[in-house]
Amino acid sequence: MFVKALDEFDVPIYSQVTLPKEEDMMTATMREAIEVGGMEIRFLVDSEQSGGSVAVFEFEVPTGTGVAAAHSHDGYEETIYGLAGVLTWTIDGTATEVAPGEALLIPRGVVHHFDNQGEIDAKALAVVTPGVLGPDYFREVATILDAAAGGPPDVAALGEVMRRHGITPAA
Repeated sequence: MFVKALDEFDVPIYSQVTLPKEEDMMTATMREAIEVGGMEIRFLVDSEQSGGSVAVFEFEVPTGTGVAAAHSHDGYEETIYGLAGVLTWTIDGTATEVAPGEALLIPRGVVHHFDNQGEIDAKALAVVTPGVLGPDYFREVATILDAAAGGPPDVAALGEVMRRHGITPAA
């Protein structure tokens, strides 16, 4: 068995950080809820907070909701962790259910989308690495969907927003 005291390592394996003051901290319950096509999204960690290394957001998907047009992203991986209900993710044409406590990795460049075919609302956590996707993307999509007032959205405008944020709509 290999055991070594921490002070015997030649390279630093930990570092000291200064935590923000309590008045500068924001909890998840205080985060902005962004409503997009029936979903509610809350960013828990954004790119600015992580120095660009990660973005983490929680999203709720009502039952019977089909969301997220098929797309891919070349600039980041996306990991989904199920919190409540079941989401069906279709990845390169193969459906995979993600239930509470289960995780799914979506590699760069892989076409995917999801929906909630279950009988209860679903909730999941998304981890984007590096953290290049932020709340502005969802705000811009929400604006386009809201402008459609329940009718079909402006597909060209949605595609433009997606591409501007590093997302490639599937053909």
